[in-house]
Amino acid sequence: MAETSPRFLSLDVFRGMTICFMIIVNNPGSNVSFWPLNHAPWHGFTPTDLVFPSFLFAVGNAMSFSMKRYQQIGNGAVLAKIFKRTILIFLIGYLMYWFPFVSVSNGHWSLLPISNTRIMGVLQRIALCYCFASLMIHFLSTRAVYILSALFLMGYWIILLVFGDHNAPLSLTGNAGFYLDKWLFADSHLYHGEHIAFDPEGVLSTLPAIVNVVIGYYAGKFIQEKGKSYNTIAKLLLTGCLFIFIAICWDAVFPINKKLWTSSFVFITTGLDLVIISFLLYALEINNWNKGNWTRFFVVFGKNPLFIYIVSEVLLIVLSWITISNMGLPEWINKSFYQAIAPGRIGSLLFAISFMLVCWLVGYILDKRKIYIRV
Repeated sequence: MAETSPRFLSLDVFRGMTICFMIIVNNPGSNVSFWPLNHAPWHGFTPTDLVFPSFLFAVGNAMSFSMKRYQQIGNGAVLAKIFKRTILIFLIGYLMYWFPFVSVSNGHWSLLPISNTRIMGVLQRIALCYCFASLMIHFLSTRAVYILSALFLMGYWIILLVFGDHNAPLSLTGNAGFYLDKWLFADSHLYHGEHIAFDPEGVLSTLPAIVNVVIGYYAGKFIQEKGKSYNTIAKLLLTGCLFIFIAICWDAVFPINKKLWTSSFVFITTGLDLVIISFLLYALEINNWNKGNWTRFFVVFGKNPLFIYIVSEVLLIVLSWITISNMGLPEWINKSFYQAIAPGRIGSLLFAISFMLVCWLVGYILDKRKIYIRV
């Protein structure tokens, strides 16, 4: 994700806040945590459900800066850049699920079977959404992008209703995306976090997720073109409120659901993102509410977002290799220290915040040395 212009501190802070919260909710000390830090079980919405779509929105924001350079090079070079970045991000995501690639049993090393590696996932969805959004924005007119985005949202709804289980087309095991992923990848290559083979980042639900990136792009472009003004903030805020209203109305017939990434979920998340961006523009760009330079904390995350996210995922796996009392190091630290001083949800939250701060330290060191790793 390219670094945004320093003239728009609010966009860097938004991106950093997203990564910060993402690390906290992904790495609790135990299975017990406060409800805002958990995803909605199925239909419904929690603050945690906003994190991933906000990351996609931030990808679109960053594209509004980087896509300008694409106008100055040939279409062949543009395609090469887009596909190269897509493949790289997708491959890193895939390798993360295969990591650490080997296992040790009775002193014998063996390669972990690739046949059980999850194919889709968070980074894979980011890669695909970036790819399709970039192609649409570069090669199509703005009007065509809007129409295609609307078709994605409406078409996804129709596909779920027509090709899902007729009795329960929006259920965990009856939705069309569930059937498609099982047919494409088989159970062994899917996510099993729901205790069955169901992938919340599956192929079909990636379709509406592309729109999160598209809206993030046009929001970033609008901010650049209109500048830091009350008029800019008012229009972003009103659009965000309109999106939230549409989501609430659509929820009655097409429920807000993060794991299905329903079209109403796209509207509620992009609407909230626009409201948050509006507030940050007002606070940081117009009123300069940055006494003590508190934004620096989030900007550190915002300058190396994808890399710090990857570090957070890999670091936890590596630390788990270190065993104490038959427990991985993170589990042992949580049980022996955090749960000892603050049992239950508070201890779990303190562990998550501490782990987030470790990841922030990595970003701080990179930023101090002016090292920005663009994936």
